[in-house]
Amino acid sequence: MANTVTPLSGFPERLPSQRIIEQQFLDTLREVFELHGFASINTRAVEPLDRLGGQGEDADKEIYGVSPVSGGGGNDPAMGLHFDLTVPFARYVLENAGKLTFPFRRYQIQPVWRGERPQRLRYREFIQADIDIVDTGKLPFHYEVELPLVVADAFSRLPVGEFRIHVNNRKIPEGFYRGLGIEDITIVLRIVDKLDKLPAAAVRDRLIEDAGLAAEHADACLALAQIQADDTSFADQVRALGVEHPVLDEGLAQLSAVMEAAAEHAPGLLLADLTIARGLDYYTGTVYEIRLAGEEGAPSVGGGGRYDALASDGKRTFPGVGISVGVTRLLGLLLDERGLTASRETPVAVLVAVNDEESRRDSMRVAAALRARGIPTLVAPKAAKFGKQIQFADRRGIPFVWFTGADGDQVKDIRSGEQVPVDAARWAPPAEDLRPSLVLPAARE
Repeated sequence: MANTVTPLSGFPERLPSQRIIEQQFLDTLREVFELHGFASINTRAVEPLDRLGGQGEDADKEIYGVSPVSGGGGNDPAMGLHFDLTVPFARYVLENAGKLTFPFRRYQIQPVWRGERPQRLRYREFIQADIDIVDTGKLPFHYEVELPLVVADAFSRLPVGEFRIHVNNRKIPEGFYRGLGIEDITIVLRIVDKLDKLPAAAVRDRLIEDAGLAAEHADACLALAQIQADDTSFADQVRALGVEHPVLDEGLAQLSAVMEAAAEHAPGLLLADLTIARGLDYYTGTVYEIRLAGEEGAPSVGGGGRYDALASDGKRTFPGVGISVGVTRLLGLLLDERGLTASRETPVAVLVAVNDEESRRDSMRVAAALRARGIPTLVAPKAAKFGKQIQFADRRGIPFVWFTGADGDQVKDIRSGEQVPVDAARWAPPAEDLRPSLVLPAARE
């Protein structure tokens, strides 16, 4: 009886050519994070359920519970797969506080899991790339400006097209709601945070029915959420709504400072967008969402914010600020919908042809010499006719084929047909051919 394979939705597995793109994205993110002084950490895949729970309505629903198949868990607490990297990072800081130097700058690139229904750009398993800065007691405000600039540096090196970071401050909606006399701030924040998924009318209905708001208060909440500006003029628009509260004033001042500072270093990078709330409960100040241009209604490809009380050992509090890049979601958008491609499906830049099996050793020596100088090289699998060996390279996008001979070696650029004498100790392909290049269709025009 033949075995059949049933795919599991929500667990993306990329083909080799797509994996090349993913690896280049991950390598670029790692390189930029390290350039900005972030140190790498890795945390376990599971956390106790009581630590994962309570971080927001959606988080509670999306946790994947895990247990040993044999039932040999002993006295271990109930566990679940982490749904983000911030909660395990907070635990990591508490466990290692005596060994870390603060302010601690960390980056972390790992898979996370969410038990939600798979749909467009939403997965059950996906890779996130996080950066966070954590301090003890107090965290200086300037880090809230720095993190978006790090993301901008990384994205400027990747073929993602135009992008902006939408920014808000959780104190603005919180203070606004309190000024209206709303008591359950959390449920209103969670409902408003769904404006990117639901029509405004549906969100208004939920504010009235689920949060118990009066119609005029629901309208005021929507009016606040509709405010956007690429400068500090958002503050005047908020004040024009006629709501007053000290927490609101504090949030407006802090977001204005973020916008002013970012404008000096990266004009046009940030957009004050008072829709942004972030559904997780641990955010307390500035919040971010990364969006690509031309994707109206598409999910963000990253986000984060300030948290002042996520990690505490009872004596010390470790406030922090972080941004996460949803690598799998970003690639899903670029690969599956925008047509991002790699110039070849293999890292190999040079195929060394084999004249016959007796001379394979000569081809292997050439390959070893090229690899020793950092040139990805493959020896042809068969001593077939040269035309077939060239065809083997062409099908995989390998740009150069190397031929050994008693009178000297030659290399052929199979794209142009040019063939020249070479020496394995000195020749190298052009820099742009050393590694596969990534191309968005729009970039070809």
